[in-house]
Amino acid sequence: MTIDPDAKRDIRPFHDSLLRVLIESQNSDGGWGYHPAGQSATEATAWALCALQSFEGDSAARESLARGKDWLIRNQLADGSWPVFASQTEGCWVTSLAALALNEFTGASDAVMRGFDWVANSWPRTPNFFQRLRERVSRSANVTRQDNSLSGWPWTAKTSSWVEPTAYALILMNRFPRERLSNLAMKRRAVAEAMLCDRMCPGGGWNSGNPMVYGVAGEALVGPTVWALLALQNSADRSEVRESLRWLEEKIPEICGSVSVAIAQMCLEAYGRNTASLDSQLQSVFEMDQFLGNICVVALAALALDRSRRLFPPAARLDAPQ
Repeated sequence: MTIDPDAKRDIRPFHDSLLRVLIESQNSDGGWGYHPAGQSATEATAWALCALQSFEGDSAARESLARGKDWLIRNQLADGSWPVFASQTEGCWVTSLAALALNEFTGASDAVMRGFDWVANSWPRTPNFFQRLRERVSRSANVTRQDNSLSGWPWTAKTSSWVEPTAYALILMNRFPRERLSNLAMKRRAVAEAMLCDRMCPGGGWNSGNPMVYGVAGEALVGPTVWALLALQNSADRSEVRESLRWLEEKIPEICGSVSVAIAQMCLEAYGRNTASLDSQLQSVFEMDQFLGNICVVALAALALDRSRRLFPPAARLDAPQ
């Protein structure tokens, strides 16, 4: 992708048009599907609500936000978790996103805290004796490098820890003041941050799997890297964070996917990093393919374009006068 560092376009009309797409794509039940008219899904609904927060001065947006909030609260399970779709009966990783979105609303504290408690008490699978023995043998044989004693969060309950669901859970925890976190939550946060740093690929960044297998370094990907970096904002002085930020900055000219462009810019802005404006590239892609009707991409792009966003707000540029 060619990036014009001098591009100066008014992105407000484009930003507003994305928010209108979200409002018009909302289902009659109040939720959003992954595509317009698709079955309402927790992930899509959560990101749509996060994106629409800045548009709450608009009457249509206020109504849309209220209906979306009600959909999430209505479909929270008895144990405090959320499933991917309302028809399912088991909660999973999307609980972090639902609680994150509802945390922006007054009057949703009970649902947020029930979701938060479920996340704090949701543990990955614990290896048995034979699995631990096999891991020690594998590590000594240089099959894999990661430390599986460091627990994060799984995609589904009682399975292994993965980078992205761990990042989403940490992002949720970081929205709460320290004094509101229990000792258990504080311990889990510290261990999960250590897990993310342990899973960093050689050279910086994260991928969806292991950082190294059979002595071969894993290839970092933009998505997992962005979410891990946003989860580690409280540890910005760690070498893993600095190295991964450099990796992401260097990767910018190669990024082509619309969602990767959006979340990468949002992440770098949150760290106060200098980067060429990607607003024009996002708009060009949207004009060409309408983001293929993907509601999550529309919502994340709208969130990235919102310089007044409350979630992942832009930090002061590192080269700004002090």
